[in-house]
Amino acid sequence: MTPIRPRSHHLPKMIPCTWPTTLFFLIWLCNDVASKRNHTLKPRVVLPENYVKEMRPPARKGQPVMVEFSIYVVDVNSINVEDMDFRVDMFIRQTWRESRLQLPEDIFEEGDDHVTLPPEFFDNLWHPDPYFLNSKVTGGALHYRHESAEIAELTHKFSSVTLYRNQTVRYAARMHAIIACQMEFQLYPMDIQSCPIYIESFSYSNQKVRFRWSESGVTINPELKLLQYHIGQPLRLEETNGYMIDKDGNYSRLVVYFRFERQIGHHLIQTFAPSSLVVMLSWFSFWLDLDAIPGRVTLLVTCMLTLVTMFTGLRADIPPVAYVKALDLWMAGCMMFVFAALGEFVVVKVLDKQYQVNKSKMQEALPRIIPVRLNGEKGSCGTVAAWEGSGVRCRKVDITSPTSPPAATPAVHPAPSAPHSNPHLVGVERRQSILQVAWLDADTGQERVLWREIDKLSRVVFPALFLLFVTMYWPVLLLKTKTSS
Repeated sequence: MTPIRPRSHHLPKMIPCTWPTTLFFLIWLCNDVASKRNHTLKPRVVLPENYVKEMRPPARKGQPVMVEFSIYVVDVNSINVEDMDFRVDMFIRQTWRESRLQLPEDIFEEGDDHVTLPPEFFDNLWHPDPYFLNSKVTGGALHYRHESAEIAELTHKFSSVTLYRNQTVRYAARMHAIIACQMEFQLYPMDIQSCPIYIESFSYSNQKVRFRWSESGVTINPELKLLQYHIGQPLRLEETNGYMIDKDGNYSRLVVYFRFERQIGHHLIQTFAPSSLVVMLSWFSFWLDLDAIPGRVTLLVTCMLTLVTMFTGLRADIPPVAYVKALDLWMAGCMMFVFAALGEFVVVKVLDKQYQVNKSKMQEALPRIIPVRLNGEKGSCGTVAAWEGSGVRCRKVDITSPTSPPAATPAVHPAPSAPHSNPHLVGVERRQSILQVAWLDADTGQERVLWREIDKLSRVVFPALFLLFVTMYWPVLLLKTKTSS
């Protein structure tokens, strides 16, 4: 039989095990007391027990809930003409009245009529469901649940919910969106793009929820500057109703039109001024002699290739469109002037060749005067014989008086001649008579060549026509730009 040990022997062993437990309990108690001092506002503090966030705030019979919008545009990052869209960063605010809120006085600081809560509180409230109708990518969304994965953290940080004493709710968020814009380039590079942003309710028709612009409307950052565009002011705001076929109803819609006016300074320096100088450079060929064939051809071909290369580079900046742009007309006009200068060189070269052929024929057709002495039947006499095509002409020469005029009338003796009935030769003579490549000036008596006169005339006609083209191009373009704006 085992003897029973007294319980007092266990007391010394239980004491060491009790002290750690007691110490842990005291630490936990202190932390619990400290945590009760720092507490957040619970949703049920301002929301009644029967609050249903899926139901819109009560309104008068047949009256929709009015939601006011205001936008502050921080930046327009890029205007992509190839994809026809633009990216905008902005602060967007929505304001509506929630009559079901119960706002105790202790949640407001002294002197304030509102309290700002973290964005998590927004998830417990009823809120409208606006969206960008023409957006390609939306980040940070108009409300907390509609957000892009790439900036979900940014939306969580930079959004807030504000409750006012008069039961007004305001939700503000920083967001960005890539907005599609149907651009027109007929007046490029002096085009004006009107790009709207459509904000529409997704679930609630205009009988349930209606959007409207606040007094501030849309405000643009005064320090905002774009590289090639200028944002026209003031912005045009509209409040309309859009019929959605897929949802079979009319939905409230807000529209703001951004007007992007392209600045012409870049294209004046990079396009219009260089192309004009290339056209003027082609006119120097009119002062080069026709014998400098390599120089003239090289100059004109180089000018043409320069314009083609410039035109190809400009086409890469905008998408290929099916219509003619203003810049296309300018580049086509410049290339036509250079091509006309090249064609003028070909014409004068052909005329010069014809002139040389006619000149050679004239030299061959001139009479060859050969002094000879012919013995007549009654004696010999001093005569001069000249070959003139088909005959020999003789005339007496007074040897004693060389300066005296001829004493005898020349006699022509027929010689064997070629037949003149060849129709081919007759046609050549007719063409030569129609196209007179050289003539004598009646006033000065000097010979004037047709190709040289064309070169002299081109030195005046080409600059005059180009000046006429410029004076017609710019006024028409400016007038159309003004009417389109």
